[in-house]
Amino acid sequence: MSKTLTIIYYSLTGGSEALAHAAAEAASKAEAEIDVRSIDARQAGPDDLLGADGYIFAFPENLAAIAGEMKAFFDRCYYPCLEKLQGRPYALLVCAGSDGENAVKQAERIATGWRLKKVTASQIICTHAQTPEQILAPKVIGEDGLAKARETGATLAAGLAMGVF
Repeated sequence: MSKTLTIIYYSLTGGSEALAHAAAEAASKAEAEIDVRSIDARQAGPDDLLGADGYIFAFPENLAAIAGEMKAFFDRCYYPCLEKLQGRPYALLVCAGSDGENAVKQAERIATGWRLKKVTASQIICTHAQTPEQILAPKVIGEDGLAKARETGATLAAGLAMGVF
């Protein structure tokens, strides 16, 4: 039976979306038998989580926190999925202007509540955007950041295909 890797992302300026797409592309190439789904967090709901075997969550950090649209996704899904996702693997891709650590901590706390299994180090891709103009400008993620996203996608897909997690 085919397994599903679901990538749920939110992106205002394109950085997190680029990371999500890089992860999805690498996951699909690495393991053809894995069904890879990418869903904008604004359209995602509990059924998308319940129907998946593993997850990548990609989002920006805004004001030292999970971006609001991604947080709204977690809020919508938390209680309907509580006690139903135990042991499923996940990874985080966070697009940040300078730090990203607090957003990672918040998302990891949510994943802990769902009893998800963190299978790779959370990746923070820093854009160094510091001024209002830089923060709101469309983001172009460099090759190092895209490589981290690809590695994350390929790792989750391989682990699901091998039954490691």
